[in-house]
Amino acid sequence: MKILVATDKPFAKVAVDGLRGEIEAAGYELALLEKYTSKTQLLEAVKEANAIIIRSDIIDAEVLDAAKALKIVVRAGAGYDNVDLDAATAHGVCVMNTPGQNSNAVAELAFGMMVMAARNMYNGTSGTELKDKKLGIHAFGNVGHNVARIAKGFGMDIYAYDAFCPKEVIEAAGVKPVASVEELYTTCDVVSIHIPATSETKNSINRDLVGRMPKGGVLVNTARKEVINEAELITLMEERGDLKYMTDIMPSAHETFAAKFPGRYFSTPKKMGAQTAEANINAGIAAARQIVGFLKDGINKYQVNK
Repeated sequence: MKILVATDKPFAKVAVDGLRGEIEAAGYELALLEKYTSKTQLLEAVKEANAIIIRSDIIDAEVLDAAKALKIVVRAGAGYDNVDLDAATAHGVCVMNTPGQNSNAVAELAFGMMVMAARNMYNGTSGTELKDKKLGIHAFGNVGHNVARIAKGFGMDIYAYDAFCPKEVIEAAGVKPVASVEELYTTCDVVSIHIPATSETKNSINRDLVGRMPKGGVLVNTARKEVINEAELITLMEERGDLKYMTDIMPSAHETFAAKFPGRYFSTPKKMGAQTAEANINAGIAAARQIVGFLKDGINKYQVNK
């Protein structure tokens, strides 16, 4: 069995060494395709692969057509919208993610952005403190739980909304559940977004929702670019000079945001939420173990397609 690791943004060497150990101990062959520059290279590499580990790499119908021997794709990370699930299902390919492995890294980055916003982008002027501010966590999954844990150390007043998470789970984490997403944004000084990009959530963070935030509101996005209605957010920030937007996913309208809102907008140059040595290692090794479990014993605990 050949396991291909196809990563435009490579894993750290220690992570590659770790997943190599898992794969070779199971008697499988590891193949690496790192920092590739064209889709043609990926199409060639997948031809004999029985399994693929990816990060933000695109696995679409064309890739699946080329991968005649493919049985499983594992996205090393939580999000999997870079994989065409319908095409994978049609090809009989199992798709998994590795939930929770990058969660602390993303949560810590979210707090780095919150502190940066509170201290006016470190421009030398007097800022504010996060202590006693109301923090809203939009989606209470693995990352949301870690955000709540860190927020307690900052002394924040923590709220959460998640349409799919029982309020008892939120309360058990020492967080106050709210009844609606509108209530979350109306209540909280800072909102940290952790929703996936789905047909229901795309463009859902819009003028009406963000406009409910109190004066001095800070919106932090370490989730997906597509959930933000960029045009409406730009209009709102033009109307309200008190709002700040911090994002780990560069908007399509990045140049407009940067030009119009200096001191109130920041974007990382590329998605950095999972860019830590620890997250690299955790996600990579988890992906390798899930592939071995699937190929040897049919374990599909984290399968995301049907």
